[in-house]
Amino acid sequence: MTFVADNLEHEAGYVAALQQSGIEVLFHPYVRSIAELLMKRGAEFDVVMLSRHYIAAQHLPTVRRFAPHARVVFDTVDLHFLREERLAALDGGKAAQVSAQAKRDEELALIARADVTLVVSDVEQALLRDLAPDARVLVVSNVHELSAEVPPWEERRGLVFIGGFQHPPNVDAVLWYAHDVVPHLRRALPGVKTYVIGSQVPPVVRALGADDLLILGHVADIEPYFTGCRVSIAPLRYGAGIKGKVNLAMSYGLPVVATSPSIEGMHLTDGEDVVVADDAAAFAAAVQRVYDDRLLWQRLSEGGRANVMRHFSPAVAREALRELLELPLDADRTDDAHLKRA
Repeated sequence: MTFVADNLEHEAGYVAALQQSGIEVLFHPYVRSIAELLMKRGAEFDVVMLSRHYIAAQHLPTVRRFAPHARVVFDTVDLHFLREERLAALDGGKAAQVSAQAKRDEELALIARADVTLVVSDVEQALLRDLAPDARVLVVSNVHELSAEVPPWEERRGLVFIGGFQHPPNVDAVLWYAHDVVPHLRRALPGVKTYVIGSQVPPVVRALGADDLLILGHVADIEPYFTGCRVSIAPLRYGAGIKGKVNLAMSYGLPVVATSPSIEGMHLTDGEDVVVADDAAAFAAAVQRVYDDRLLWQRLSEGGRANVMRHFSPAVAREALRELLELPLDADRTDDAHLKRA
């Protein structure tokens, strides 16, 4: 197995971890371009996976040219056009609608040109069944290990949000939470702190900081927050795919209060393994209820971990990847345009 980043960067910690797992990692200056790498070694690869639509759009033609016998797998990560369509519906702007349609056309074209497309949920697989009926679409979702221990309710304090701010839905979520939800929480849970974790914090989010709303930015070790806080929040108003922030909290046994967009396709049940609320007052009330109710907290903690085991464990991912790799190679392409059979 070989990994190469689109920008050919060498991130020492990540590279070392991959290499220790037996994965070859290629980077600058030993590789000068993806095209040069494929020209030299494309014939070696049985499968080439392109992760995210903008990576696939840039490199898929080169892969086809220099690795003609490889199965080309387009890993969507999430359906970007779906996220943009939901943003357009939220803000109602014409420009956003045009951008979303362009993204849909681009992404569906990539799906048509790939041999296999990966999505992260049954919801997105069903959508593509309608939009791209000839595509071979498999579900390979997020992967999480359960934490070894779950500190009890009484040893925990505070709320936590996690999400990189290069991802626009996370910016929108924290702005909505700070402006609309926090005023309710200050009355319901006075003095309880919310810790906001995530890289590339924009000034508009940094400016939200307060004694009870701590904008921490990138945190090297997140474990103390997920073992020490009492509730995780997922206040996303739009998005697509499976939300790693929800999986992550549940893997630690940390109960989650979420909006409906935050849990799409995750096989979760309100009141059993998550609490769902979509308007600001209801969201704050849900946070208070989970924060103060020890028995509810315990039920959600156990239910969330069970959900991760059933749907997002390494064992589940292993079987999904096995299905991908065991597909017969001669079934990948039906003609020179690399269209797929259903």
